[in-house]
Amino acid sequence: MTYRVRTSYNKFEMRLHRFYVSPDTAELSHELWLRDDSLRNQWFKVLRYRVGDEIILFDGVEHDRLYKINRIEPDAVQLQLVTDFERKLPAKHIYLFFSLLKKDKNDWVLQKCTELGVRNFVPIIAERSEKTGFNIERAEKIVIEAAEQCGRSDIPHIREPLTITEALGEYKDKVDLLICDEAISVTNSPLPTTNNPTGILIGPEGGWTENELNLFKQYSLNHLHLGQLTLRAETAAVVASNKLLT
Repeated sequence: MTYRVRTSYNKFEMRLHRFYVSPDTAELSHELWLRDDSLRNQWFKVLRYRVGDEIILFDGVEHDRLYKINRIEPDAVQLQLVTDFERKLPAKHIYLFFSLLKKDKNDWVLQKCTELGVRNFVPIIAERSEKTGFNIERAEKIVIEAAEQCGRSDIPHIREPLTITEALGEYKDKVDLLICDEAISVTNSPLPTTNNPTGILIGPEGGWTENELNLFKQYSLNHLHLGQLTLRAETAAVVASNKLLT
């Protein structure tokens, strides 16, 4: 059977919930039995889905699809493909190197920058970082929920934290790196003019140290100017990401 690919959701479909299904969990085929306990609990105990209801599933790799619930069993649910959607992906490949922040600010950065279109998150432990612990499982859950909500068809990649030296050594030849620091006087923002992946480094609440600024000079990093006002670190992460993505 042939299914027409829709380029967008209509008003009714936009009210449908979207759910990420990892390729390791199930293949989004034309007909599938889904046995994910977490999803089934949410569908039938929270959202009260019934046979005939429709949902949107995406795998972050290939498919963004509308399904109808055909059967509900005690340990599985049968879904039937209704149609495919055209996948919505960020137009640019942006890496966000963000220094770990206190409390729930990391969660806010992950959520908002996923909505904007950041593809790779690289947590950084800077010299002035007051927080060094990072729960990557929690972080992955946050970006998945943000991707489900905003409609993007991929899931950003998150890695374990690195020091500044480790990050520069690993990514200097892979990504066009830019640095944000209000202490650097720049009148023009050297936005990238190529389609290469671009990375932006955001410092901690206390800013970069002199040692770190000297290290950036050694690597000849360009500076991304975010304006005349002093921004909080989490705000700078969102503003810089938006500037590079628009």
